[in-house]
Amino acid sequence: MPIRAYNPTTPAQRGMTTQDFDGITSKKPVRSLTRIKKGAVGRNNQGRITTRHRGGGARQYYRLVNFKLEIGTEAVVEHIEYDPNRSARIARVKDQNGKYHYVLAAKGMQPGKKFTVSEDASIEAGNRLPIKSIPAGTQIHAIELQPSRGAQLVRTAGASAQLVAKEEDYAQVRLPSGEIRLVSVECMATIGVIGNEQHQNIQIGKAGRKRHMGIRPTVRGVVMNAADHPHGGGDGGRHRMARPPVTPWGQKTLGYKTRRRKSTSRFILRTRHQGKRR
Repeated sequence: MPIRAYNPTTPAQRGMTTQDFDGITSKKPVRSLTRIKKGAVGRNNQGRITTRHRGGGARQYYRLVNFKLEIGTEAVVEHIEYDPNRSARIARVKDQNGKYHYVLAAKGMQPGKKFTVSEDASIEAGNRLPIKSIPAGTQIHAIELQPSRGAQLVRTAGASAQLVAKEEDYAQVRLPSGEIRLVSVECMATIGVIGNEQHQNIQIGKAGRKRHMGIRPTVRGVVMNAADHPHGGGDGGRHRMARPPVTPWGQKTLGYKTRRRKSTSRFILRTRHQGKRR
């Protein structure tokens, strides 16, 4: 997917780029597979802000993507569609029973392409099969963490994981972050790389596009008053923090461990931080 640049008719559009939508074959989603998406605007059920800088944005409909197609499914791709709720493209597929589904569009997936979900499917992009049937070294995505639960890992545009090795009941998978994790060989995964790989190279260009995404402005703590933020205050001089960066409530933001599910640490053979030092 190439990146399309805007003509610099305004200062905001100078350097701004957007996606090329030539690969999209339909702009009308399946009505039965869409739901109204109500904006939570960062509030909980009591109306309190739990996620800051969220609100507004363009109206969207949520697409119901099927992350756990049943074994034995044979489907054909009918259209490649845009999904406003994720970076990847989605494919509208029709199975052997005439039922429609939305799945993540793998790289190279085009209308008319057929794929299968089975234990003995061929190793081709788009086919979905258990990890025990996939040879080591294969690029995979949409990986399950628990059998029959549905894909939870590697679902963003341009992402893929690599099946490193298989030992008895578990397989070693190298994730895009560099982490090497143990995954049950009974879990399902899709062959290939997710499409729309140029998504990360898009330049937003102006603040208005962020507002369309539902992201509100962020104010730096160093320009606030001391009563409003731990970084605030000062006599208007240099904005050098005399303490480690923290949140407005004093919680550390750099070097602070945020991992909570320690029970799954035994499945991580190499952390993403160790993977970056390779």
